[in-house]
Amino acid sequence: MHKNLRLLLIATLALHNLAHAADINIVEQAAEGGAAIVVTLGLSILFLAVSIERLMHFRARAIVPDGLVERVKPLWAAQDFTRLQQLLAEDDSTLARVIAYMVAHRQHGYAVVNSGAGDIASMELRMHQQKAYALAIVATVAPIVGLLGTVVGMIDAFHVIAFSEGMGNPALLAGGISKALINTAAGLCVALPALAMHHFLKNRQAFFGLALEREINSLIDEWFLQGDAAPQNLHVVSHAH
Repeated sequence: MHKNLRLLLIATLALHNLAHAADINIVEQAAEGGAAIVVTLGLSILFLAVSIERLMHFRARAIVPDGLVERVKPLWAAQDFTRLQQLLAEDDSTLARVIAYMVAHRQHGYAVVNSGAGDIASMELRMHQQKAYALAIVATVAPIVGLLGTVVGMIDAFHVIAFSEGMGNPALLAGGISKALINTAAGLCVALPALAMHHFLKNRQAFFGLALEREINSLIDEWFLQGDAAPQNLHVVSHAH
């Protein structure tokens, strides 16, 4: 029984020492990461700022608001273009601006309206895509900056071996390597969510582009075809990529 108690005590002490060794102060490690950590921190701030701005402004109500088509159809049927233009001016969305173009050029033929509407829609989608481009930059640059910081840290660690007591003091060498690797970890921690957000917004853009194309084609076919042979419908998504 004394033997089992002694083994239990030894195991408890070993677990305590292991837990103490694993208790890493992330903030302290990051502070010692060098200039690369500062650059990575700046990239993380850029990632957060762009993500918040895009999530706030790149929504369905800014591209294809619900119910807008249902509100404009009766006004178009009644030829009440004054109220229709006022309604569209109050709705700050891509679909509203496209319909406003259609109303302003209602005297022109299908081909002119179809081409102009497609240009407006694809241009606005490309503008939204450009505003999210910083996320692709962060996802690409952050791991490279982290790798550069790690390489510089490893050079310093091996410098310890060459010119000091690094080989005689493994803890000193391990500490230098740990400080170096924190740069890679920080770079990946910033790059992975940035890459995920970038693909999320690309998928959202494709979804909005398809919805916008469907609504615009429906209105143009209804208002401008008038029984004529239909040319090819506009393709908003293909222009937006």
